[in-house]
Amino acid sequence: MLDFSGPARLRLTAVILLAAFLLLHTVSHGEPIPPRQPLHELPYAIAGWHGQEQPFDDQIIQAVGVTDYTNRVYFEGAAPAVALYIGYYASQEAGDTIHSPKNCLPAAGWDPLRSGYATISVPGEQRNIVVNEYVIAKDQEKQLVFYWYQGRGRVIASEYSGKFWMTMDAISRNRTDGALVRAITPIDDGEAKARSRLLDFTQALFPDLDSLIPK
Repeated sequence: MLDFSGPARLRLTAVILLAAFLLLHTVSHGEPIPPRQPLHELPYAIAGWHGQEQPFDDQIIQAVGVTDYTNRVYFEGAAPAVALYIGYYASQEAGDTIHSPKNCLPAAGWDPLRSGYATISVPGEQRNIVVNEYVIAKDQEKQLVFYWYQGRGRVIASEYSGKFWMTMDAISRNRTDGALVRAITPIDDGEAKARSRLLDFTQALFPDLDSLIPK
């Protein structure tokens, strides 16, 4: 996975913005829509977890511009719940783009306390995925967040790498589809247990998710 910081990040951002501008304003042929299953096909029973749908109001759906989404709360026994949101975009060429949780969560009143990365082994495969790990707070409440960008055969944590590969795939494959996956759990029982809970949930979720988001 590519990683950028400092001046290199600024240069990369400029290159991505220029390439995206030229691409989105010069490509005249339509973007193919890859076949896929709707996100409501994601199982409500995942390992020992049981989910409940919490649909958004129409105005929220219009604001985020998603092609498809699911917003659920998963429970496992008496442990704190995990809130799962997946937003899928069939195309990001028309201005409907994935919104980073690092922008959306503060806008909803959540203050960032710490951010980093978590490496998660994929069940049944000899590979790991790297996701964002984000601690947020509102008043006295703290939550732990995992999120990543998935699509076109990639799982990416970095917003900059995600924009880079979207631009490259738009040029080479005429595709900009992708999804944001976000899982949140309270830190009521301590950060270590919250992290273990999200790790276990993500490992249980990923095989089903990997089959729903087009590669």
